[in-house]
Amino acid sequence: MMVHIAFDIHESALSSVRHDPEMFTRELRIAAAVKWYEIKQVSQGRAAEIAGLSRSEFIDALGRYCVSPFQQMADEIIQDAEEAGRG
Repeated sequence: MMVHIAFDIHESALSSVRHDPEMFTRELRIAAAVKWYEIKQVSQGRAAEIAGLSRSEFIDALGRYCVSPFQQMADEIIQDAEEAGRG
C-alpha cells in the first residue's frame, strides 16, 4: 500500500533552490532519506527505498551529501574485528 503525503510550500522556496516542483520533491525525499540514514534511524536499504533510488544510486547520493555509506565508525569496526578474533 502506498501513502500519499502532500504539503504546501511557498513558491519562493522552490525558486531559492532553482528546482521545479517535481525536482524539489525528488531532492527533498533524497535529503530526508540521507539524514535519516546518517542518524541511524533507517537502514541503507530502507533509506534507498524512501529516496526512490536503487541502493547504488543511494550510495552515490550519500557521497553528494558527504555522508559515509558505513554506519559504523572505523574504531567500531576495529573493535568488532578484535572481539571476533578473541571469540
